[in-house]
Amino acid sequence: MKKTILILLLLFCFHINSYSQDLDKIKKAAQDYIEGFYEGDTTKIKRSIHPDLSKLGYGSKSKGSKEHIMSYDRAISFAQDVANDPKWAAPKDAVKKIEIMDAQDKIACVKLTLYWGIDYLLMVKNGDKWMISKVLWQSLD
Repeated sequence: MKKTILILLLLFCFHINSYSQDLDKIKKAAQDYIEGFYEGDTTKIKRSIHPDLSKLGYGSKSKGSKEHIMSYDRAISFAQDVANDPKWAAPKDAVKKIEIMDAQDKIACVKLTLYWGIDYLLMVKNGDKWMISKVLWQSLD
């Protein structure tokens, strides 16, 4: 009986540690995404987004809430544009709030509060790596 309880406790501790590591990896992928766009760092963008990325968003109401669609290639291109032109870079003190809304063993949902608005990320775990597959965003006026 004592051996059974000990084994169960060890398995539970292993599961908690594994879950904690996943949360750290989810947060790191979200942070790479933010910094990739904020700084124009294509290495961070490529590290954080899945090749099947689909990003859909709406700009500010004052500019007509225009719909914006972004693919993997366009995300990399946008980060390059930011790197090439400092006027596109985020302010040094720009907000970077990351909230993990839900995380399972293969999928996660993350809410970001950023200087351009709110992004909701749907993430997938590929092997040991978390990547962003889908993004919905909206600017805040």
